[in-house]
Amino acid sequence: MSRLALGILGSGKGSNCRAILAKIRRGELAADCRLVVSDVADAGILEVAREFGVPDVFLSPGKFRAKLEPEVEQQLVRRLHEAGVELVVLAGFMRVLKSTILQAFPRRIINLHPSLLPKFPGREAWAQALAAGEKVTGCTVHFVDAGVDSGEIIAQREVPILPNDTPATLHERIQLAERELFPAVIAELAAKMATAKS
Repeated sequence: MSRLALGILGSGKGSNCRAILAKIRRGELAADCRLVVSDVADAGILEVAREFGVPDVFLSPGKFRAKLEPEVEQQLVRRLHEAGVELVVLAGFMRVLKSTILQAFPRRIINLHPSLLPKFPGREAWAQALAAGEKVTGCTVHFVDAGVDSGEIIAQREVPILPNDTPATLHERIQLAERELFPAVIAELAAKMATAKS
């Protein structure tokens, strides 16, 4: 069976990237990671890539705070295409993607978000859920569109909010659920894409 070629984008320490690469290494995920890209020069995700022997790239994002400069996004698309990437995986990538990459990878970009979307899009969703007095939150994998955490939902996993939870303890438990859900969704997409190819 052909293996799905992944490109992983992230801005942080790379815990979800590590979970994906570990499953690939153990033979539990029929995929290959061709490239890890970060918009942060010293991001932990780049170290994770090196640890697993995956090519890594830092792309300086330019002057905008929440998106990449257009020429940087074009450069990103070129790098992903050169690496033969079929599915773009956002693992803690803190910038909104624009039309250049969305058109280059239609319904081929997925994101992981730490809430049960459509509730609590945006940053620190676990703290938003706690502040709102929710009893349950969780995580969502969704296709990426031009909005913020607004794309079509693929899968979700619930995480109960405990009476003594702090933002930190809740976030930690959501991350445990994320590390199970994200690779499972990628495995499903890999199987679907392999069937479509054959």
